[in-house]
Amino acid sequence: MTHPCLRCGACCATFRVAFHWMETDAAGGITPAELTEHLDPHRVNMRGTNAYEPRCKSLVGTVGVAAHCGIYEVRPSPCHDLKPAWEDGVTPSPQCDKARLKHGMAPLTPADFALL
Repeated sequence: MTHPCLRCGACCATFRVAFHWMETDAAGGITPAELTEHLDPHRVNMRGTNAYEPRCKSLVGTVGVAAHCGIYEVRPSPCHDLKPAWEDGVTPSPQCDKARLKHGMAPLTPADFALL
């Protein structure tokens, strides 16, 4: 069984991903600056996420079928911080649930991780 996030991608097509500009590689961080847009004096956002129908330009594939982050190793802090619901077996994630529901998918349950 593959990790549910490798089929999902809903979070990358639901939320604006805003973070401090110092996280970009142009400022010594790791997230590629060319994949960001200026948001305000202190923040940037991932391209494509500050839209009415957000979809991060780094998302590869089809949401709900086969989707993954194309820059997973250098993704910004909001992406690190958003955890899938029940991945650890005990912690829900309202953000994960909201994103999945928006894209017509049921929220994750602990059973989704039982066979990993």
